[in-house]
Amino acid sequence: MTQILISPDGTPASRFAFGTMQFGGRADAAQSGEIYAACRAAGITHFDTAWVYTDGRSEEILGDLIRAERDQLIIASKVGYTGGAGAENMQAQFDTSRKRLGLDCIDILYLHRFDEQTDLRETLGWFGARKEAGDISYIGLSNFAAWQVMKAQMLGADLGFATDILQPMYSLVKRQAEVEILPMCTDQNIAIAPYSPLGGGLLTGKYASGGQGRLSEDARYNSRYGQAWMHQAAEGLSALADSLDVSPATLAVAWAAAHPAAPMPIISGRTAEQIAPSLAALDFQMDPALYDQIEALSPRPAPATDRLEEQELGA
Repeated sequence: MTQILISPDGTPASRFAFGTMQFGGRADAAQSGEIYAACRAAGITHFDTAWVYTDGRSEEILGDLIRAERDQLIIASKVGYTGGAGAENMQAQFDTSRKRLGLDCIDILYLHRFDEQTDLRETLGWFGARKEAGDISYIGLSNFAAWQVMKAQMLGADLGFATDILQPMYSLVKRQAEVEILPMCTDQNIAIAPYSPLGGGLLTGKYASGGQGRLSEDARYNSRYGQAWMHQAAEGLSALADSLDVSPATLAVAWAAAHPAAPMPIISGRTAEQIAPSLAALDFQMDPALYDQIEALSPRPAPATDRLEEQELGA
């Protein structure tokens, strides 16, 4: 079990989070408002953004939308994707994020990615000071390997605090987190908010039918999800979804959320209509047999040990 995060008024984090990467980009202000309303109607209380998203418009739009009910919500942002994880750069980005969001305290603040050029003690010292000052409630790490998280845990113990939440990539076609990251979070009581549960849109089934989107328009995403077995897994998921009369996106998100580590998938989209199947996963009943059936559509990642006899014996 991982820790449960709460909003300023004590409202627990919702089972899913919503990622606002497209606010101010593919989703204009009006569409963003419709998306936000749909999320709130479904019970979403956890919203995720970043200093770098859409040149700041994501934070500005989200800040406007949350104003009337801020204390019921958990708002997350990220710093350090550009410019490094030095204290001066992070402070400048953090101050800008607070201004855009209209918040004195940002509930979750992530370091957006590991910075090998900066002493992690400096980075963590800055995060610890922000938490002690009440500027943030939870310390998050994004895109960190398991060894990097444990290095942060070790250094954080000396500084008197620990990582509260981790944001890894995780989906049916990106399962590396199952090897070390998810078990580590369970052991260390770190909440998990994995992103891209739809595999960049691959698991919606739209590409198999000739649809367009991020995978067809963005070379980086095309490369990330370009392996043939990934597309075969997506086709298998779509066929299973058809047999159950449900959207493949619903199955994909519900499957990611059903891992024993209890992750909170970050769903996203550019219209309220597009996110409806992901929101439907909140109420979808994923029984163990169906979970196993979906799991079998993609390769299980190699275990973290070479001693396969221990895996077989459960030792």
